[in-house]
Amino acid sequence: MKALNSLLVVALVLIGFQAPASAQKPQTCFVVADAASGYILQSADPNRKVQVGSLTKIATAMVVLDWAEAQKRDLSEPAVVPSIVTSIGGANPVGFQPGDSASLRDLLYAALLQSDNYAAVTLAWHVGKTLPAPSDMQATPLDRFVAQMNALARHLNMTRTLFLNPHGLEEGETKPPYSTAADMARLTKYAMERAAFRFFVSQKERRINITHVEGGLAAFSLVNTNELLGYNGVDGVKTGRTRLAGDCVIISAARAPESRKEGETFVVTPRRLIVVVLGAQERFATASQLLESGWKHHQAWEATGRPVKKGQTL
Repeated sequence: MKALNSLLVVALVLIGFQAPASAQKPQTCFVVADAASGYILQSADPNRKVQVGSLTKIATAMVVLDWAEAQKRDLSEPAVVPSIVTSIGGANPVGFQPGDSASLRDLLYAALLQSDNYAAVTLAWHVGKTLPAPSDMQATPLDRFVAQMNALARHLNMTRTLFLNPHGLEEGETKPPYSTAADMARLTKYAMERAAFRFFVSQKERRINITHVEGGLAAFSLVNTNELLGYNGVDGVKTGRTRLAGDCVIISAARAPESRKEGETFVVTPRRLIVVVLGAQERFATASQLLESGWKHHQAWEATGRPVKKGQTL
């Protein structure tokens, strides 16, 4: 694996992934992994703590979906945009205002497709109101929701991750939130195992409805910020960008399952890659090139029987 990574670093330098000067942003972190087994096919600095921007919203979405399933809540139920959204700044492409309302489903679309920060906070506030507060502290609904995000991270063995809010912005925090390429791959593996999440992030466009506080129903057409969606089997996942995080993207791509006969039984193994790119100058080009090389490594790995050794998986 070490030899493979060394060869990869050399190759990336040759095609334009030069190590930056000391005064510039550190080298891009990335992970390419098999989604079924978690086997890491390629990586560079997979465990370095960095900011991940709006990739945070994957965790936000999964807490909402897990909550809805556990509590048997309908994603059609409305949530009201809380007044605290005006203090967070960042992207509000849909134009949500305090007092507006939309269904949880439409808010998930807004947060995942167009990375709307107001939508992410509204989801967190709505769900957080139903969560218990720690007995030794006064916690806002937002605090309770973020605590659940970090509980999910611990459950997934994301040991080098700290979520501080549901949107991923660093401004307004006393210290920046952080994660790693490997941890974000673990989160994505978990998320893509859920059909509902896969459907959300696979949509190139979506029309949602908003009930404005002053009255009246309005429609808004979302456009997915993932430029690779629909190309070379890419069916997700999420983009991110902040001042500290730089340009980030996670993509997922599937190919036809591998089918082989073992005795009298046919064994069908799914084939899906997860590519996490953090802090890239050209995130979509980087992710596309890593996906291409990732499938080559995946084919070679399949040919040897898909061996998985300790320390080589997510």
